[in-house]
Amino acid sequence: MSILDLLGFGGQRTKAAESRADTETVRKIVSELDHLPRDRARFVASFAYILGRVAHADSDISDEETRAMERIVCRHGHLPEEQAVIIVQMAKTQTLLFGGTENFLVTREFSEIATREEKLSLLECLFAVSAADERVSATEDNAIRQIADELKLDHSEFIAVRSRFREHLGVLRKPE
Repeated sequence: MSILDLLGFGGQRTKAAESRADTETVRKIVSELDHLPRDRARFVASFAYILGRVAHADSDISDEETRAMERIVCRHGHLPEEQAVIIVQMAKTQTLLFGGTENFLVTREFSEIATREEKLSLLECLFAVSAADERVSATEDNAIRQIADELKLDHSEFIAVRSRFREHLGVLRKPE
C-alpha cells in the first residue's frame, strides 16, 4: 500500500501536477526511489526533505531527530528501513547544502501534490521530529508555522496539531 493510499489519495494526479518541473533536491531523492511510481517517489522525497528542514531549523539535526525521521519515512512511505535510512540521509544532506534556496521550492511542490489530509499528516510529523529530543525549540516551532503557512493550512489547524505537543514546546517550559 502506498502512502497516497494510506492517506486516502491513491487516485491519479492532475496533468498540471505531473508536468511541473521538479526541484533538483527532489530529483536527487527521487532517484533513490526509482522502483516507485514517479508521483509517489516525488511525494516521499519532498515529505522527507521537509522533515529535514524542520530538524535543521535550529542548525543541528540530533540523532533522536534523525531516528524519528527514519521511522516516519519508513512508516508513511511504506518503505524498508534500509531505504528509509538512505532517503533520510539524502534529505538531510540536501537540507544542509541547499536549504536556504530549496526550502520554499520543495514545500511549494509538496503543497501542489498533497491533499489537505496529507498536509496535516506532515504537520503532525514535523512536530514529532522536532519533539524527538523532548523539546520543540522556538526556532523549530517558528519553522513549522512557516511551513504550515506555505502549505496553506489554517492557523486553527496549526494550533490543533501544535497543542498535541504542548509538553515539548520550549516557549511553554521553564528555563533549565
